[in-house]
Amino acid sequence: MDTIDHIRNFAIIAHIDHGKSTIADRIIHKCGGLTEREMKAQVLDSMDIERERGITIKAQTVKLNYKAKDGKNYILNIIDTPGHVDFSYEVSRSLYACEGSILIVDSTQGVEAQTLANVYQALDINHEIIPVLNKTDLPASDIERTKKQIEDVIGIETENAVPCSGKTGEGIEDILEKIISLLPAPKGKTSDDLKCLLVDSWYDTYLGVVILVRVINGKLTKNMKIKMLSTDQDYIVEKVGVFTPKARDMDELNSGEIGFITTGIKVLSETKVGDTICDATKTKVDALPGFKPSKPVVFCGLFPVDSSEYQKLKDGLAKLQLNDASFSFEAESSSALGLGFRCGFLGLLHLEIISERLEREFDVNLLTTTPGVVYKVNLNNGEVLDLQNPSSLPDPTLIKTIGEPWIKATVITPDQYLGSIIKLCQDKRGIQTNLTYSGNRAVLSYELPLNEVVFDFNDRIKSMTSGYASFDYEIAEYKEGDLVKLGILVNGEPVDALAMMIHKDFAQRTGREVCEKLKDLIPRHNFMIPVQAAIGGKIIARETIKGFKKDVLTKIHGGGATDRKRKLLEKQKKGKAKSKQFGRVEIPQEAFIGVLKINKE
Repeated sequence: MDTIDHIRNFAIIAHIDHGKSTIADRIIHKCGGLTEREMKAQVLDSMDIERERGITIKAQTVKLNYKAKDGKNYILNIIDTPGHVDFSYEVSRSLYACEGSILIVDSTQGVEAQTLANVYQALDINHEIIPVLNKTDLPASDIERTKKQIEDVIGIETENAVPCSGKTGEGIEDILEKIISLLPAPKGKTSDDLKCLLVDSWYDTYLGVVILVRVINGKLTKNMKIKMLSTDQDYIVEKVGVFTPKARDMDELNSGEIGFITTGIKVLSETKVGDTICDATKTKVDALPGFKPSKPVVFCGLFPVDSSEYQKLKDGLAKLQLNDASFSFEAESSSALGLGFRCGFLGLLHLEIISERLEREFDVNLLTTTPGVVYKVNLNNGEVLDLQNPSSLPDPTLIKTIGEPWIKATVITPDQYLGSIIKLCQDKRGIQTNLTYSGNRAVLSYELPLNEVVFDFNDRIKSMTSGYASFDYEIAEYKEGDLVKLGILVNGEPVDALAMMIHKDFAQRTGREVCEKLKDLIPRHNFMIPVQAAIGGKIIARETIKGFKKDVLTKIHGGGATDRKRKLLEKQKKGKAKSKQFGRVEIPQEAFIGVLKINKE
């Protein structure tokens, strides 16, 4: 049995597309985790959607054996983490299970915003960090410039930085040797009482809930009785194992190791990520600090296009929630769209991926309403409400203030684009807090309201800067805002699916845009239809959809305005007024989708 000194637990962190999963592939290959035949690119990205988009969504772990140059055998536990800001909670969770991190920086791109965010998360929990400069095989690679950037922007030493190429495999052995010489071994005693950190859990059709654990102290064996501290429930361990990357059963996991267990749990809600697992027979155990639960940031309604698919959508959401604890949903009904669900996401990419998985894996045609953030509504009687859906805003006379979430944003950009990015941030009501330079790149810090950022901020930054700038954010606090509810009325009836919370200064313009768009998208009826935007009882914009006009006078010959003609026109007018009274305006789905697109533009 290997001693704890021969174990190294580390996470791979980097900005999007800097080569985390590719370097993980090379390390697995080098250590013989898989045979040549079993190797494929991004072997740890198991979901179809991860492979297609070339992104990592869920952090994955692997246990490898490596024979170092000093002749000793070492156990390496790698966690490959996602790079996107939407999945940063996956990163923070993974870091707690390790003692060190490999920071991968693309030597052609340099330090980017997400690189910073992930490094600071690792430094906060005192990780030892090894910088790795990837993609050195490309002609645009500049190792010295990248090293200088790491020192200037992040402030960590680069004398141990390892140049490598995930594509050709050059430098992979140097990374492994550095991991062994520089990263600390886990602390902990196998002889102590059992204490484990619950890192992640997911649902497997055959095994029930699979729990990924990091053993801190003691050892975890098969058929042992364990207890989850947060729920105070006891379970029997049925299966213990590790991923090499294939699942492999073991008899026990010792302190310092990362592996999985199954206990016959059927529902994911019983396993709280960050929980402490201990021996059920021992009474006094202090809980580990754990980590903050991930909170949904963006909310939107998901409705089936065909109402008969409601049950299918409900089952699909329940199954997706089994594997993604950060996603939440509750039933909601809308007069325009029928029955559906109000869902919470960590960001727009998360929303996109969940809706794509619903359509692909469960074959449901979806309609999503405008994504919005959670507002805090302070009422005059001292109550505070969390408002997810603008249509449920209480009467304005009862409201004292409305608070909206603000974020701290970091944008790293080549300096020739600085002016246009500052202008964009100002348009989004941003407040600049800092501006520093590293070579010809500016590092901008801004405070921005999340509502302005959630739609298209990242896309616009990318298109303004030809893709060179990068953007990262964290939620800071709630601030009081001058916000109003913009309601849309069609034929005098409010359409709740199109209601939105918006800053007073932008309300008039947005109201006008929505009305103009709806005028083009709602088909004409036999009667005239007013389309209005309103704040409270005040109409701020209006467009009119003209009705079809049947020519009732064709059969009458001769000129002049005779009584007979006038009588026929009066009769037509009365008929139109009557049909308007009873007529229902059908709003086609293209109209909803069209209005959602306005916000993006």
